[in-house]
Amino acid sequence: MALTDIKAKAATVPDGKKQIRISDAGGLYLQVTPVGKYWRINYRFAGKQKTLALGIYPSISLKQARVARDDAKRQLSQGIDPNQDKQAKKRHAIKNHLSTFKSVATEWMAKQSTIWVKTTTVNKQAMLDKHIFPWIGSLPIADIEASDILSVVQRAESRGTFETAHRLRMLCSQIFRYGVATSRIKSDPTRDLKGALTPVVNTHRATITDPKAIGALLRAIEVFEGTTVVKCALQMTPYVFARPGELRHAEWSEVDFDKAEWRIPAEKMKMRVTHIVPLSKQALAILNEVKRLTGSGKYVFPSIRNPSRPMSENTINASLRRIGYSKEEICAHGFRGMASTILHEQGWESDAIERQLAHKEGNAIKAAYNHARHLPERVKMMQHWADYLDGLRDGTSVIPIGHANATI
Repeated sequence: MALTDIKAKAATVPDGKKQIRISDAGGLYLQVTPVGKYWRINYRFAGKQKTLALGIYPSISLKQARVARDDAKRQLSQGIDPNQDKQAKKRHAIKNHLSTFKSVATEWMAKQSTIWVKTTTVNKQAMLDKHIFPWIGSLPIADIEASDILSVVQRAESRGTFETAHRLRMLCSQIFRYGVATSRIKSDPTRDLKGALTPVVNTHRATITDPKAIGALLRAIEVFEGTTVVKCALQMTPYVFARPGELRHAEWSEVDFDKAEWRIPAEKMKMRVTHIVPLSKQALAILNEVKRLTGSGKYVFPSIRNPSRPMSENTINASLRRIGYSKEEICAHGFRGMASTILHEQGWESDAIERQLAHKEGNAIKAAYNHARHLPERVKMMQHWADYLDGLRDGTSVIPIGHANATI
């Protein structure tokens, strides 16, 4: 006799028994135990007796259990083992849950952060959290299409931040390529976005290369009325022409007054290679002055509000604005372009200049193990550069092009 919902609901285990079975049509039965009721169907596959669990009553109704039974019989008629199919679908569901864009991105970030400088990790994570995860983070990575990525990057384009849009596309592409490598997806959908984004017009960092204008800038820095620490950082910037982030994160433990050098550890450098900055007499004088104020702490140029943290990334640029220079005229990073342009014009060896700028070298192994390349030449060049700047500031002679070894 076919089972009914009333019989299923009223079914109990008699005293002295551990369980009972109440049969329905087509091999479906309800297994009743003291703790619950379970839908089951017995079947044979490849000569073996098997049992397929169809769910728990009453979460799965009698009607739903019969539909599941019919589906299982249909699979059997097609040569499919219902149990194996069930397990495959379960594994697929778990894989989809573990392979959302966010989970794959988080896995990729964990690997990459071991070779990135901290600021790179922080910046990329911020891009993911703010611009990407809210829109596609919860989607299975295998289901994401080019149009989904386009919607993400177009939000940045709509604000006029075209460069950010391109960076978002590139970041997504890196994560998708990792997904391909780890067998989560078959291809990178961002490849189909070629030509879909507004092109970015590359502009160079604002800088000054005219000797007279440089002299005027240096004189303005000399009369800067900010705090001593900030003024020293501002004065130091043109002498060492390091990246702004490298300068503000400078630590006293990295400065060797006896060797007259500032040795920046690889983990703090963009290219992950130890960098040596030869210190001119002028740079050492500035460091000696600021050491009286910050020498007992960690950072050479600490934050005014919190000495245990480095100076704010906006401090140097804000100081340049205070002395009357707009962002279109000069920025903290622009002192690197200033030094590069003039030192090249003066005839200094290009390899020495590029090494001092800590630009990426073609031979990664050579760069990693020989961070002192061209050091004697760089020591000489850095002292020459400091003397040259002082000459411009004081209004004395200007070294003409092609006389790199001349003195002021």
